[in-house]
Amino acid sequence: MKEVYVRSISGLLFMAIIVGGILWCSISFAIIFGIITMIMIYEYISIYSRNSNQTWQKVSAMITGFAIFLSTFLVYGNYSEKIVFTIPLLMILILFIKNIFIKQYNKHQIEYEDGYMIREPNGYEMFPVCISAIVYIALPVSLLNILVFNAPSVDLPFNVNTFNIIPDPIYSGKLLLSFFIILWASDVGAYCLGSTLGQKIGPKLCPSISPKKSWVGFIGGLICAITSGIILNRLEFFEFNLNDSIILSVILCIGGVFGDLAESQLKRNFGIKDSGCIMPGHGGMLDRFDSMLIAFPLALIYMELFLNY
Repeated sequence: MKEVYVRSISGLLFMAIIVGGILWCSISFAIIFGIITMIMIYEYISIYSRNSNQTWQKVSAMITGFAIFLSTFLVYGNYSEKIVFTIPLLMILILFIKNIFIKQYNKHQIEYEDGYMIREPNGYEMFPVCISAIVYIALPVSLLNILVFNAPSVDLPFNVNTFNIIPDPIYSGKLLLSFFIILWASDVGAYCLGSTLGQKIGPKLCPSISPKKSWVGFIGGLICAITSGIILNRLEFFEFNLNDSIILSVILCIGGVFGDLAESQLKRNFGIKDSGCIMPGHGGMLDRFDSMLIAFPLALIYMELFLNY
């Protein structure tokens, strides 16, 4: 029972921070999701490197991922020109160049056994993991800036000051918050229906990756996602027509399931339960935002192709 209380309290506190950060202003949004980006990259690389000390690679990937998010924020928020994108691009190139000068990566111990070449690890094998962390985490999170800076560009009636928190006229967190609400509703529906009926009737969704997930739970999540999308549409949080709101809700639900399964497969292959322990009872940041990493880009693709967003 104590674990349930801890999980509930930490979950509510976490939700309050996310909702508050999204709705307050662009600066609070940037701070929260910039930090979340770096934490998720750290957790992702740590899953691969539990038995090795690759601090430099972790820090390099975290800083590069943050630079990608920050530069996207600055450009879409009209705080800077597009030239700022050259900074994270240069940082990615430096990640490759610096490896040439790391002596450890140039020491190769190769043995042959039964005709097969066996290479002793020297730390370089973690470098592709760092690059995949940037692609898997930093790029999708950076796309959130498209959702919050969705109003036409205007001349600001005040000087932008990062220490003077004033909501600027081109920032709106309603659409991003709507996406999160649909994902959360989908999770609640899947858990409630899946834990009650899904364990008793119907086939499992993907038993080799996540044994507790069922098709019944998926249907419950889909119903809750569509319902929340309709409600958000009626409340004018979702600024699309009803049909597109329903389609986006379905995309977010299905994309969220794929995102959750992708991270579950990653953890199962490395024999761990949670990506981290930053949230009591909930695991790490990657556990909390895995659904978003696939669901939100899919929704943005639909909006770009069919809604001219």
